Amino acid sequence: MDSAYGNGLGSIFALLGFGFIFTGLAVSVFSLICHWMVYEKAGQPGWAVIVPIYGFIVFCRIIGKPWTWILLLIPPVCIVGIFIIWIGGSLALARNFGKDTLFALGLMFLPFIFYAILAFDKSIRYKGPNGDDNTLDNQIESIGKPAF
Repeated sequence: MDSAYGNGLGSIFALLGFGFIFTGLAVSVFSLICHWMVYEKAGQPGWAVIVPIYGFIVFCRIIGKPWTWILLLIPPVCIVGIFIIWIGGSLALARNFGKDTLFALGLMFLPFIFYAILAFDKSIRYKGPNGDDNTLDNQIESIGKPAF
């Protein structure tokens, strides 16, 4: 066999590598768009998704948690902190958009689907931290309506 041409195995691996890179890039861009839209739906700047530490602080503001949750990401604490943020953040985010625990499980285990549902479903509205629908828009809309 002539070593100048090889057996084509390198070409196959190169195509597979390109496929993995292209798929990963497409999923990353779609995820970025979904998170951007969720941030904007919550009344926060969408570009905050791109800025690492500020984006996490804005995420804490959206889910109604203190900014000190960033301390859970310090290396000795992060072993447990990641799970606290993953579980508590998903539960709080689902509750803040008026969804239940099953939706939060979807946010934890199938985030690319459930964040897309939050981002693109027009019927899902942000209800505020801890699910309190006490935003300024709702207060203004309630003027002149009976209290009960």
